[in-house]
Amino acid sequence: MKKFFTLLIFIICLAPAKADEGMWMLSHLSAETIKQMQALGLKLTPSQLYNPNGKSLKDAVVSFGGFCTGVVVSPDGLVFTNHHCGFESIQQHSTTEHDYLKNGFVAKTRQEERPNPDLFVSFLLRTENVTNRVLSAIPANADELKREEVVDSVCTLIQNEVLEADSTLSPIVTPYFAGNEYYLSIYRDYHDVRLVFAPPSSVGKFGGDTDNWEWPRHTGDFSVFRIYADKDNMPATYSEDNVPYHATSYAPISLKGYEEGSFSMTIGYPGETNRYLSSYGIRERMEGWNAAMIQVRGVKQDVWKKHMAKDQAIRIKYDSKYSESSNYWKNSQGMNESIEKLHVLDQKRALENKLNEWIKQKPEIRAKYTNVISNLEKAYSDRKENVRIFYYLVESFASSSDLMQIALQLMQTDFSGNEEEGLAAFNKIMNGYKDIDLTVDKEVLIAMLKNYKEQMKGVKNALPDTYAQIDSLYGGDIQKYCDDVYAKTAFTSEEKLLELLKTGDVQAINADPIASITMDVFVKMMEIRMDSRDQSILIEENERLLNAAVREMDMSQAFYSDANSTMRMSFGTVKGYTMANGQNSGIYCDTHGLLAKAALQNQNKDYLLEDDLIERFKNQKFGKYADKKSKKMQLCFLSTNDITGGNSGSPVFDGEGKLIGLAFDGNWEAMSSDIAFDAELTRCISVDIRYVLYMIDKWGAAGNLMKELTLQK
Repeated sequence: MKKFFTLLIFIICLAPAKADEGMWMLSHLSAETIKQMQALGLKLTPSQLYNPNGKSLKDAVVSFGGFCTGVVVSPDGLVFTNHHCGFESIQQHSTTEHDYLKNGFVAKTRQEERPNPDLFVSFLLRTENVTNRVLSAIPANADELKREEVVDSVCTLIQNEVLEADSTLSPIVTPYFAGNEYYLSIYRDYHDVRLVFAPPSSVGKFGGDTDNWEWPRHTGDFSVFRIYADKDNMPATYSEDNVPYHATSYAPISLKGYEEGSFSMTIGYPGETNRYLSSYGIRERMEGWNAAMIQVRGVKQDVWKKHMAKDQAIRIKYDSKYSESSNYWKNSQGMNESIEKLHVLDQKRALENKLNEWIKQKPEIRAKYTNVISNLEKAYSDRKENVRIFYYLVESFASSSDLMQIALQLMQTDFSGNEEEGLAAFNKIMNGYKDIDLTVDKEVLIAMLKNYKEQMKGVKNALPDTYAQIDSLYGGDIQKYCDDVYAKTAFTSEEKLLELLKTGDVQAINADPIASITMDVFVKMMEIRMDSRDQSILIEENERLLNAAVREMDMSQAFYSDANSTMRMSFGTVKGYTMANGQNSGIYCDTHGLLAKAALQNQNKDYLLEDDLIERFKNQKFGKYADKKSKKMQLCFLSTNDITGGNSGSPVFDGEGKLIGLAFDGNWEAMSSDIAFDAELTRCISVDIRYVLYMIDKWGAAGNLMKELTLQK
């Protein structure tokens, strides 16, 4: 049996990428990929998908805030994205008197649409391959540091050339395939983006932590925004004189729906995957970052959750932070569990063994690749303890206490350049004060200091200098230390901090208790990173070589680069899977399942649903938004599309380019998909666009918005 299992893993590693695996560049689709898409049901031509010189579907898709995706659905710049993508903006407009998180938000007129100063969307204009220009500039036999220096210089030069020709553009040169290739993406950013519609959180977040990453799902995960521009349809900062953006391309919306086997395509901005990562890198991810995230965030979130349950004002302040934190807290748990259950490390080791055999048989490439695997094994081993310390520092102090985060942002922001940009950056940092409760913040810091010390027990060189101060001046009493810090620091309010900063007294600023502990932590983080510098350089070089070797070993196979926040397309079909409990998932869930969960809301607050919504769904009067075949209101559905963070809000298109849903999640059984795609298990969970329309039309009574949409049967 063991030999059979080893053989099976070997076969899996040799298998070519399946049709539904991959995050492909629209600008560089191969003829074979197009052929596969057409065989599954695509009716559009490549130029209808991507055309840098004319109208195409890619022009309807935007990077939303740099962290999600959205789709333009009307000539007047209306954008659909996920509720959790718009959550922070909704939260910023919420108060105890007008709780838009709880009650939802509907703008019945353009004048009621709410501006969001820190939000922007980006349209991709075109993508160019600049690999030869970048790599040819690297001197022969350059070491990794010299290589990095040259690459950075050439990339900056390429970007500056674009800006010199047109300063309204945003050019970014991004590495692909671990730095073996480089592409220039040119964007146009719009910074006046206004909130238009949000369902109540009982719909937009239905299921909460309980259902996050799970199936079946009954979450109406959507929100609506509008892009504004100047009178010439060009980007402009917020102004009452701005007008709705005139869209060159927008998505028609299908009322037809889907069935098992229907073609489905997502276009979006996936953030990061690591499917070429070595087995040693995967092990480090599990035991380093994931382990720290799981342990530390569990402690932090318990503090937040306790206070949020007691006070509505605190809930509004911390709801977005909690959601963001808990999302990847659960993701990390699922990833580690899935890596073990699906034997991902065994698959990677089998591939690495195969690679070593290939290298031995190819004298002409031995010089390039002979020591790649052994170098990675040693370098990862040598920095193992430092990685654990570093990620515990990051999770405990760089993303927990809000006051420390403000101090850290001030330290890391360069205010010496453009005065206007510097002021905008400063105001953005100061804006964080509106979502801070000092009692909660202090309790979080106390919990983090105690937890970090406990987790680092017996580990040499892990504690920042602050701990020695706590021992010498406060007898080791962390509570007493924090009481003193919050009594003396100027960081407890924007007014006090501004008063301190205006003095220009660097010594006094650095002596502030919050600034002092933040600096101690930052220094320790840099110290740990420098201690692992040689290993990190070796890892970066050899992960790049490993990536190149894997592709060179099988040059007949079509490879896609790991996600890197650039536009990607994924294609597949609507399809269920066999869940962990052995049951068939089906392809959709409906209001019957929603109501069954809502009946449990007294036992589980994640299933809270307001009485008027319960009554509405019980009536089953869904009209044209009910599926023609099932006669049900289908809420969410499954497809084989590839998905990761950043894909949230990605439009799901049918074969004719009509919108059928918005992608928002993956499934628990395949949480290792960022590392290894499993075609049998990996699924994309999307909200059915007909549910979105029903909520806008019937619950929100937003006829003004419905008139803008192009609905097709």
